[in-house]
Amino acid sequence: MPYIVVFSIVLIGIIATLFFLPGYDGEIGFDVTIFPLLNAIFNCFTFVFLLVSLWAIKRKNIPLHRNFVLLAFVSTFFFLISYVIYHFLTEPAKFGGSPVVKIIYLFILATHVLLAIVNVPLALITATQGFAGRIKQHRRIARWTMPVWLYVSSTGVVVYLLISPYY
Repeated sequence: MPYIVVFSIVLIGIIATLFFLPGYDGEIGFDVTIFPLLNAIFNCFTFVFLLVSLWAIKRKNIPLHRNFVLLAFVSTFFFLISYVIYHFLTEPAKFGGSPVVKIIYLFILATHVLLAIVNVPLALITATQGFAGRIKQHRRIARWTMPVWLYVSSTGVVVYLLISPYY
């Protein structure tokens, strides 16, 4: 598991660094505002794939469960690539809604970001345990991972919907 911890720290560190770098100044050649929509779509796919994987495991269909968890990882990977590209190329979007909606937005965003950070090692450890056949350990951590990952993927869509008018 130390490699998962190191990978998680490096990945989260790279993403955090993006927020302290200035936006890319060069000519891009296309409209980068498509990336937040792509991020929301990838989050939506992840959410659906996780629900199907949960449904499958409740019915003891392990191959279907495994396949949909892998699809959730794939869509999360594409989200991550899209997210990193967007935040490398642009400055962070500023929320422009009413003060009450802004408080709601900031709460959802903060919990989304914090749980996304927690979810990186959780998801990797859970998957590693499952693929290694350590089912008891897999189940124990999956009870935490599944709700966290579902929350992160669903609130990713909510964050997009709340801030999309301000891109």
